[in-house]
Amino acid sequence: MTHMSLQYVIFLILEASLGLLMVGLILLHAPKGEGMGGIGSGATMFSGKRGAEAGLDRLTWGVAISFMVVCAFLGFGIVK
Repeated sequence: MTHMSLQYVIFLILEASLGLLMVGLILLHAPKGEGMGGIGSGATMFSGKRGAEAGLDRLTWGVAISFMVVCAFLGFGIVK
């Protein structure tokens, strides 16, 4: 029987929570609606994001980076 430290269990719970939060944040993003048409010249490439969408983007990136850091700690055995 293996013994997991409290720190390892906390990191596992944190990883699962961040993963679920990231899925929820991604689902909150507004659909772009361009599909394959976004590849051509008809795409509006330089339309700036405002307000809630920009804040949602920053929050999503922050959660994604935190998720990757926790994954690295667990994956490389830094937290045991």
